[in-house]
Amino acid sequence: MTWIIDIFLIIILLNTIAAIITVFHRQRSIPATLAWLTVLTLLPIIGFFIFAFLGRGIAQENLFNISHEEHIGLDHLKDMVQQELASQRPHSANETTNLVKRQAKYFDKYEDAPITTHNETQIFTDGKAKFAALFQDIKNAQETINIEYYSFINDRLGQKTVQLLTQKAAEGVEVRVIYDRWGSPGANKKFFAPLIQAGGQVMPFITSQNAITKNRLNYHLHRKIVVIDGFIGWTGGFNIGEQYLGLKDKFGYWRDTHVRIFGYAALSLQERFILDWNASVDKHHQKILFQEKYFPTHLKHSIGVTPIQIVSDGPDSQFDTLKGGFMSLVMNARKSIIIQTPYLIPDDSMIDALLVAARSGVKIKIMIPNKPDHPFIYRATQFYANLFTRNGIEVYIYNQGFMHAKTAVFDNEVATIGSMNQDYRSYSLNFEANAFFYDKKVSRQLTNIFQNDMQHSTLLTTQMIAQQSHWLRFKQLFSRLLSPIL
Repeated sequence: MTWIIDIFLIIILLNTIAAIITVFHRQRSIPATLAWLTVLTLLPIIGFFIFAFLGRGIAQENLFNISHEEHIGLDHLKDMVQQELASQRPHSANETTNLVKRQAKYFDKYEDAPITTHNETQIFTDGKAKFAALFQDIKNAQETINIEYYSFINDRLGQKTVQLLTQKAAEGVEVRVIYDRWGSPGANKKFFAPLIQAGGQVMPFITSQNAITKNRLNYHLHRKIVVIDGFIGWTGGFNIGEQYLGLKDKFGYWRDTHVRIFGYAALSLQERFILDWNASVDKHHQKILFQEKYFPTHLKHSIGVTPIQIVSDGPDSQFDTLKGGFMSLVMNARKSIIIQTPYLIPDDSMIDALLVAARSGVKIKIMIPNKPDHPFIYRATQFYANLFTRNGIEVYIYNQGFMHAKTAVFDNEVATIGSMNQDYRSYSLNFEANAFFYDKKVSRQLTNIFQNDMQHSTLLTTQMIAQQSHWLRFKQLFSRLLSPIL
């Protein structure tokens, strides 16, 4: 019996030493380091298999390909922006406040993200309405259709999308699709075969290729981008799959937010798509080169004057640009902040920013789902919802289905819609894209949407928190401990 105990202690000692060496092999944040040490220590041997798939850094050749791709349309877009300024066309009824100036300068400095002003917007909160409008745009496409989604699921909606794209490819329209293989169940060669045979091109994002040799499950293409004929762009929270139409009993009604952009901001989405495509293709002849049809100078119809800035971010960026920009908006807000997010797992810096704003008199409201799609993530979300509630921030729990929208409004003058959640993964690990609107009209629209959702939500109170069971609190605390790696 003694020798069994000795062997067990030796295994624990060797596992602990190996865990320390493994975790400190490369630089990480302190919370992530402690979380991985916990996993590797509490789950001997098994923890190393989990780390092999989820804990290792992004493959350096992938990082190089993404960060060194040439911006083929950026200079063209900047020239168009300068011509807009020179024409002195009024942007909108908004004043160019200091908040707007600082925010726009920050994003442009770190991500080469110029503001465009010739834009019209249409916001969608229902999946059926969103896909009906998107499919109509696809049917009307004349030259190019570029699609990029985290989830392109092989179900009835996914199959219908492939059929429509196949039809357009057969008509001679250039069709390209990028998808994240890890987020797209059933999206295999057979699924996309009709589209490819019709002349379309399909490519898994670079970080989800070569699953055996580069098994990094932690770095997802989370962007949702569609660009049609260069001047119609779509982005937001919806992916392609039946659950986004509210057809899955597990989730019920799917409450999300997406935006259709008609105008020059679509060119920024086009630029992002092309960068991702060129980084993901295998052969040089597959790369997209600059052509006028991808970045049309003259749009076909008169358009609006909404100022929009498209900002993308990911592990290839030197800084957590989207998180930093969000923190800047939080710290500079003077009146109100409203946020909708399915995952509320902020890091310490974001927590501090929100709490400082709240203690400074800024009215903050956050809306989260009432049900999980990932159990650990939801328990961690509950932990932070409790924390914010105790500190004077209003947290609303949406009851009419699953809340998946990723939106925010600051002082009713700056708004954002995109793919970024309020969690560690979106801050540092995922490849994200958000549209920022410096427009009071769009801000009012999103504020009205939030207020309507409040009618179907429950305000979390300290009394409700006090009634939570000890077992639930333990799950929240444990999940919070793992939150940096969820």
